[in-house]
Order: sequence, then structure tokens, then C-alpha cells
Amino acid sequence: MGMSVSMLASGSRGNCAIVASARTKILVDAGISCRETFKRMKALGDDPHSLSAILITHEHSDHIYGLATLAKKLRIPVFMTGATQQAWARAMRNEKGERPQLERFERFESGHGFQVGDIAVRPFTIPHDAADPVGFTFRAEGIKVGVATDLGYLPVSVRDHLRGCDVLVMESNHDLEMLRVGPYPWSVKQRVMSRVGHLSNVALADFFSNDYDNSATFVVLAHLSEQNNHPEIARREAEKALAARGGLFQNRVLLASQTEALEPLRL
Repeated sequence: MGMSVSMLASGSRGNCAIVASARTKILVDAGISCRETFKRMKALGDDPHSLSAILITHEHSDHIYGLATLAKKLRIPVFMTGATQQAWARAMRNEKGERPQLERFERFESGHGFQVGDIAVRPFTIPHDAADPVGFTFRAEGIKVGVATDLGYLPVSVRDHLRGCDVLVMESNHDLEMLRVGPYPWSVKQRVMSRVGHLSNVALADFFSNDYDNSATFVVLAHLSEQNNHPEIARREAEKALAARGGLFQNRVLLASQTEALEPLRL
């Protein structure tokens, strides 16, 4: 086994994924409950107690909802930037105003790589309206996995980090027209469309058409909005852009779901 990627949940109601090598298993974000995380892992034949660490991209609730309980039950290291940890602690204060404590908190800084078991992790800054949001690349056994969701646009630095990925998990959050005519208040629509909001189908397609290196065996479309997108619209835009680059036959475009785990991708 080289590496595997399991998308447990993806969307505005909770995000959670597993990146694993033969010896190490990392939970990326903890946006669904501990019970549901365990349930979905077990449905894939995975033991939650085999997890090596939890990595958090940013402090928004759909990425940290289950963190406190998971960390308490599993007693494994939790990796966050200092600013993200502080924002999480403020948001999760109890009725007495007490901030939660992580038994095994590990601080990292964007741009500085670190190691979890035999997986080399490289966090990179992404443009999103959070304290210190990051995406990640993971390398082990000659395989590279890239995860970039919750970003308003794709700056050159992010594009550079995503080169050479064998599995690429990318946000395809909304269809612009569905968002414009949809039910969200105008202030929320502006936030989603801003440069610190979320990536549209069109913006992702532009990346695939103009600056993607065609290296991935699997492309996973993630963080699709249930209100402002449709899976087949997102898939169509991505596949059309990839086909224009001659990459459709090399790539398999998959859709991560909010409600059920995606079968593990193995390389």
C-alpha cells in the first residue's frame, strides 16, 4: 500500500477526511460529531483507534465541531496553528466561560513542514475568512496528496503547492448563478463570492484549464454547497475543463458527499 484518502464528510454541515500510509493515519478536520466519525470509519472497515493524529485547517464549526470529544476519546495529538487553536478555544467556551483544553496540542506554522509518522505534512496559507486557515499536502512512499478547500481564490502560492499531486481534493463550492438567485441573504452571498470566501465551479474549472499540471490519478470535488450547487453541474464543469487539457482519461473525477463516506482512494 502506498497511500489512501477517505472522504468521510464534505460540505457546509461538516468536513472530515482521512489520509493514510501503511503505518500512519491522519484525520484531516473534525467537522462531524465523534459518534458519526466513528460510524463512518467503521462502515469503511476502519478502526477509529488506529488514528495517529488530527490536523485542523481552520476554526469554523464545520471543521471543528467534533474535535473536543474526538481528542478526549482518542488521546492523540491535535495539530493546529496557534491562531487557530486560540480561535477554537474562544468559540468552544462552556457556559462558565472556560476554554476547552487539548491534552496533546501540537502547534505548527504555515509554510513549515512537519512529520506525522512516515507522512510528511506541508501546510500552506489559503485565502479564507478565518484566523489562520491552511491547506495541506501529504507525502509518503512516493505519493503526494493535496487538500485545498475553503478558499476564495487560487493564488500562485497555492497553485505551486498543488503541483505533482497524485490525489487532489479541491473545493467546488457553488454555481455562481444558483448562488445569485438562491435563498441566502445578500451579505452571505457577498461573503461566499469574495476573495476570502469559497471557490466556485467556474474558478476551479479555470484552474484546471489554465494552470493544472494534469498529474493526479484522482480529482475529488469537495465542499459542494447543498443550496447553491448540484453535483452534476460541478462534475460537468470540472470534466469539461480537464478534457480541454487532454486529462480526462488520466483523471477520475469524484464527488465527496455531505451525507456518506466516499470509498477510499488507494494509490
